[in-house]
Amino acid sequence: MPELLEMSATFRRLLVIAALAAAAVAPVPAFAQKVAAVVNGDPITEFDVEQRTKLTQITNQRSPARKEVLEELIDEKLKVHLLKRYNIEGIDGEVQNAFNNMARRAQLTPQQLTDQLGRAGVMTGTLKSRIKAEITWSQIIRGRYQSSFQFSEKDIIAKIESSNPDAKTQVAYDYTLRPILFVVPRNSPDSARDARRKEAEAFRARFQGCEEGIRMARGLPHVAVRSPTTKSSADLPPALREILDKTELGRLTTPEATTQGIEVYALCRKEPSSAENTPEKRKVREELVSEQFQANSKRLMKELRSTAMIEYR
Repeated sequence: MPELLEMSATFRRLLVIAALAAAAVAPVPAFAQKVAAVVNGDPITEFDVEQRTKLTQITNQRSPARKEVLEELIDEKLKVHLLKRYNIEGIDGEVQNAFNNMARRAQLTPQQLTDQLGRAGVMTGTLKSRIKAEITWSQIIRGRYQSSFQFSEKDIIAKIESSNPDAKTQVAYDYTLRPILFVVPRNSPDSARDARRKEAEAFRARFQGCEEGIRMARGLPHVAVRSPTTKSSADLPPALREILDKTELGRLTTPEATTQGIEVYALCRKEPSSAENTPEKRKVREELVSEQFQANSKRLMKELRSTAMIEYR
């Protein structure tokens, strides 16, 4: 299912460039109140079109045609109008949470993201309006067409065989892990972190089994042994699956730097997952849901447009 306006890895850089290019936010132009279209009595102004164009330029790195932007805004109005029919509660809180998550992924605070958008000439409300429309739409589509998102094992196997016949032989595993953290105090110099990494590497060489190894880890100074956690390979990114596949049972993964120090994982158990819980089946199930979501979206939007009063100015 489509995600809500994901921030790309370069979004922060693009915002900064756009902000530098705009020495100051220009005052709202005189044509701001000029109406571009009216949707069920709700106007879309030329200023709305300008704002959405700027947002698209920043987030998608392209300059959309005016007609494309206007049609997107019309669809957005129709989506938001549905909110009044279905009485979805807590929508504003969800919008703010989504905005905060976008800021976090861009390594910014919500206020910093607001400031960056402002310097680029984009009002925060422009972005939040788009988020609100997408959250509303997603919830309504899932609720209205809930049964259409249920896929049988036969559906999944058929899609796998049509696209990748060898994928059905893949085996998924459930891994039981014990995270072990070599603590590095905040604001420590790089030399301290390097020293802890060497300690972790040395301990990794001595670690020969979970029972005895965990006992040894608990006896080390400034080392935290966390509770067991079970992860399915179907839920893990390919890079992490590869690491665990190459780690012998009862041994440690290679040390990784975290905000709290240097961490390793003891692989204490590895068992085949249930037959339906393989990475390929999970991926195919998500693809089927996404395809069905798009089909349902087009269907409902066509219905809404057929009954809406849309006037172009």
